[in-house]
Amino acid sequence: MSDPSQRLSPLATLHLGDRDAQSGPDALVHLAEKRSLGKINLRADSADVALMGAIENVLGYGLPREPNRTNGAGGRGALWLGPDEWLVTVPTGQEIALFEALFQAAAGHHAALSDVSDARTVLTLSGPRARQVLEKGCGLDLHPRAFQTGHCAQTRLARAAILLHQTDDAPAYDIHVAWSFAAYLWVWLEDAAAEYGIAVGDVA
Repeated sequence: MSDPSQRLSPLATLHLGDRDAQSGPDALVHLAEKRSLGKINLRADSADVALMGAIENVLGYGLPREPNRTNGAGGRGALWLGPDEWLVTVPTGQEIALFEALFQAAAGHHAALSDVSDARTVLTLSGPRARQVLEKGCGLDLHPRAFQTGHCAQTRLARAAILLHQTDDAPAYDIHVAWSFAAYLWVWLEDAAAEYGIAVGDVA
């Protein structure tokens, strides 16, 4: 596994820290990078009651079984990716211990674990006009009747593959994107949000 303390931001070349002072006080969109998440891809048989119980004991919550739903709180959660696949998130620095605990819980069962913390970064988009920004480049129906807090979906935004997770009714979203597309998507989001006023946040 990689050392979390050695990770660099894929947005480093954009020098975002130099631009915080340029954020307007009346901005209706807030954009930031969330670097405080470790990520583990979990494949497991959801019909294996013993395995699901062992995983729940480790996580402290059950894996979501309903498609495109999430569970958990406080930086620890699981996002549904498929009938037998989840993305488990945990605060940075805790992923190694969690990986080992899940590995022990899955012993003797059909399961697979991968630390994918370095595969994607997470951009956070929030504010009164965040939904309108996403709708400029995403084909999902993001109206609250169809996509709400606790929902997630694998989709495309501005032709980049993402995992979209609504985290708050405000609305607020976590956008999981491959590191190689992160800078491109950040620039696109800034451009799409420009008409509403955008505040660039500190790296989290």
